[in-house]
Amino acid sequence: MAALLLGESSVLERNNAHLSVFIQSKQRGDSVRKVFLSTFFLVSVSVCASIGQQTSQSKPGRDASHDMSHAVAPSSGMKDMPGMDADISGPAMHSMENHHMDMGPHMKMTTLRAPKAGDEERAQSVVAAARQVTEKYKDYRTALADGFKIFLPNVPQKMYHFTNYKYAFEAAFTFNPDHPTSLLYEKQGDDYKLVGVMYTAPKRYNENDLDKRIPLSIAQWHEHVNLCMPPADRNREALGPKFGLHGSIATQADCDANGGTFHPIVFNWMVHLYPLEKTEAEIWDVARGAGHNHAD
Repeated sequence: MAALLLGESSVLERNNAHLSVFIQSKQRGDSVRKVFLSTFFLVSVSVCASIGQQTSQSKPGRDASHDMSHAVAPSSGMKDMPGMDADISGPAMHSMENHHMDMGPHMKMTTLRAPKAGDEERAQSVVAAARQVTEKYKDYRTALADGFKIFLPNVPQKMYHFTNYKYAFEAAFTFNPDHPTSLLYEKQGDDYKLVGVMYTAPKRYNENDLDKRIPLSIAQWHEHVNLCMPPADRNREALGPKFGLHGSIATQADCDANGGTFHPIVFNWMVHLYPLEKTEAEIWDVARGAGHNHAD
């Protein structure tokens, strides 16, 4: 366990070093900066969750909510973890930005299911917990004091993620709606307004696993898929137009033909929830996520 945590720390430190380099690139154009911001954030969350899954897989006697024996495994040679492979962390992987849901072949959404008995009650219990969380952390300083870390506070963003990496780690084991991976704030002058929360789940979960956390008749989880990364000496091409999560390449065959490295699944599953909204449609609004930028 200690070795895993040291490995997590090492990856985050390496990505922090890459971050400094890319922030400087803002002077050469905002597109590079924008693409990097959201990717680095998700890399950090994914690393923490990956440590959790590796640990959980070694524990006997898991209950059904923890069991991933029936989960759909990635078909690639990526490491067996819900985060991401080490070779796509850092500056080679700066291609996820802007419209979260409007990414065509690079975005996978869960299918809305027909409602079944108990779904609405389960979803309402998650919303109720999320509302309590938002009440507790209405003042962003309370969130900071409780271990949430703001992602790039000095970089202008439409929505700021305050992430608790302990909760990201926990999400690899089980679902606790009192412990969202991230709190979502909008900047208002010198203050922050809390508007929502983000929950995560291991990328190897199938839709039945996700349905146990939040019913799929009400919520849609999403994950980022079909990523083709350019050769190491052409990292900048991860911004497109061929490579990266905005690139035209979305199959193993096309990626191989262009000398890239293909990753069918990249990040953890995630879902945004806006518990302060009035209607169910607004609370679970996928389109609101589509308009969400990590930096704009």
